Amino acid sequence: MALEKEERIVIPDENGEEHLFEVLFTFDVEKTEQSYIAVVPAEQKENEEVEVFAFRYEEKEDDDENLSLYQIESDEEWEMVEEMLNTLTDEDLT
Repeated sequence: MALEKEERIVIPDENGEEHLFEVLFTFDVEKTEQSYIAVVPAEQKENEEVEVFAFRYEEKEDDDENLSLYQIESDEEWEMVEEMLNTLTDEDLT
């Protein structure tokens, strides 16, 4: 699961099938020292409603080609991520 130059990432699902996603953006939260990534499926059609997925991630220090993705589980963490997503998408629209 490495970030590629085209800003795409392959993420396996629970069945081990790999899916290609486009990276919308990454951001760090200084307060918690956590990093987050927001992605959308690469195969979606332009007219379809966009489904955004967000994960907490860590880059492996010994290998800059690999990322470890983690589900966001707490309500507080989701609220913080949603607020950041809204802020970043609002900035893109203006």
